[in-house]
Amino acid sequence: MGLRRVLDDLEPHFKPGGKYETWYALFEAVDTIFYSPSKVTVAEPHVRDGIDLKRVMITVWIAAFFPMFYGIYNVGFQANMAIEAMGLQGSGDWHEGIISLFAGHNPASLWDNVVYGAVHYIPIYVVVFAVGGFWEILFATKRGHEINEGFFVTSVLFTLIVPPDIPLWQAALGITFGIVVGKEVFGGTGKNFLNPALTGRAFLYFAYAPQISGDSVWTAVDGYSGATALGQIAAEGLPAMAANTGLELTWLNAFFGQMQGSIGETSTIAILLGGCLLLFTRIASWRIMLGVFLGMVATAVLFNAIGSDTNPAFATPWYWHFVLGGFAFGMVFMATDPVSSSMTNTGKFIFGGLIGFMTVLIRVVNPAYPEGVMLAILFANLFAPTIDYYVVKANVSRRRARGVL
Repeated sequence: MGLRRVLDDLEPHFKPGGKYETWYALFEAVDTIFYSPSKVTVAEPHVRDGIDLKRVMITVWIAAFFPMFYGIYNVGFQANMAIEAMGLQGSGDWHEGIISLFAGHNPASLWDNVVYGAVHYIPIYVVVFAVGGFWEILFATKRGHEINEGFFVTSVLFTLIVPPDIPLWQAALGITFGIVVGKEVFGGTGKNFLNPALTGRAFLYFAYAPQISGDSVWTAVDGYSGATALGQIAAEGLPAMAANTGLELTWLNAFFGQMQGSIGETSTIAILLGGCLLLFTRIASWRIMLGVFLGMVATAVLFNAIGSDTNPAFATPWYWHFVLGGFAFGMVFMATDPVSSSMTNTGKFIFGGLIGFMTVLIRVVNPAYPEGVMLAILFANLFAPTIDYYVVKANVSRRRARGVL
């Protein structure tokens, strides 16, 4: 009760007319981190529910812990493997001074791998959280709105879809673009039509393509060069990918996440564990996930049937598309964004199917960009309102034909 009493004593100073009324949004954010909001529904005609926006966002945030913690380990594992193979003494950049205080570079050591990954991931998260939080507070203060908990989700998801050695200034710039241009200019949470985390990641890709899409960024070792699995497939096909990605990359290795990639996108099983939590709590839509999966499978099977003598990516089976790149992460965490996705039940299947189709289409047909999930989701975000419009229109027409309306 001590903290509750302190917050209650401070609250009048932040209310209209108080000395610090300009900073009420920041006070309210701190207050609701520890306690439920004081304004709750108590009577008809409103529906009362145990779930609120804060609980929804916290649940998504917790679900992201599964790929986050594995990603931290895998960043260290991939880097220490590269350091051992190249005969290096360390990462070759400023991270090494911190790593050497706590761990070594043995890829067989869980501790060494986790420390290495954490030293690379935590600064990215701190910068993204601080910079993104600044923009959230600024816009909330100027508009007189409450600070929305959705930023907790945006910040963690953004950090999981960037390379492990992204320059911190690029991380700050990316989250700035995602929050300001992808969300706040449209009015904030609930009014954005694009996924903010993906918007920031797309900005970095197009603004700094050589650094973001190059071979060397996926392993956090200075001077190391090695393409991702999708990059190998686009260039030389599936057999070359299995032979040239460091480990003997079997499907199971890819499923568990023993490969290079963005921080949180490598382990399909960790992502699916987070997805199970989201489905169990009914926060994510199973219709969207199923639509994405079926759209991917159907398109991959179609390209397999068509075949190509010049493009080896045509022969990639659907089960490899499923475990490579950011497909699983996009299907579970990005496509299911309730704000930027379709709202109708039928529309969710169509929306998801469009994402699955576009993902494989971009991966196979566009050799310059072997990953397609990010662009596919943003493309589907643009069409989500149109999909819902025609679904509703079709429902109205059917009801009229039955004489219901």
